[in-house]
Amino acid sequence: MPKRNNNNEYFFNDYPDFRPNLSPREMFVAGSFGGTYWRPIYSCINKKNYKNQHLNYPKSWWEGIPDNYLITPWDKYDKTINTYNVMVGTTLEFWECKEWIKDLHPYGWVQWYCDFFQGKRSSDDERQVKRWMQTAGPKSRFRKRLINMINNKNSKYDDFTISPKIRQTLQHWGYRLTKEDIKKYKKYKNQEKMKKSRNIKKTRKNIKKK
Repeated sequence: MPKRNNNNEYFFNDYPDFRPNLSPREMFVAGSFGGTYWRPIYSCINKKNYKNQHLNYPKSWWEGIPDNYLITPWDKYDKTINTYNVMVGTTLEFWECKEWIKDLHPYGWVQWYCDFFQGKRSSDDERQVKRWMQTAGPKSRFRKRLINMINNKNSKYDDFTISPKIRQTLQHWGYRLTKEDIKKYKKYKNQEKMKKSRNIKKTRKNIKKK
């Protein structure tokens, strides 16, 4: 199993940029997917029915987690199970139509993450890590948007009234915003501002020379 770094993120030697801070167990203990993730499904990709796929993973991952947090049917999605009491996400069929689901992991990204977290590697790793970077990584649209919303309201990282939907989405991708994220993003924005200012001064200087 992976170890955490100094920022409490999980670190994987072969994919150092992939740094979720929630384990699969932590995601489901907290309450995710309205309890529906491991429901019985029919995979249009593999032309096969699946159920109880979570039982392929360590029993300790699911200890103390009630079944309604894991195998609730999609049409009974329960947003009160979710950490932030909101409904986010869409159907498996939608994801299959977008060709985001591959045959190795018919349930999707979290199933892949469960395998990856255990140390299993596959031909789909690079694609799935890239998807995480785009969705929940340091420069992802969701993380940046949430931080900007927090900064605009002069609030704190743990003000859960600010965009519970983005927070729940990040949780579904194994990430929870931290105080350190806010600090790093402010530093990054300040550096970008200084860089832009230097470029403007340089441009003006070149114009004067002409």
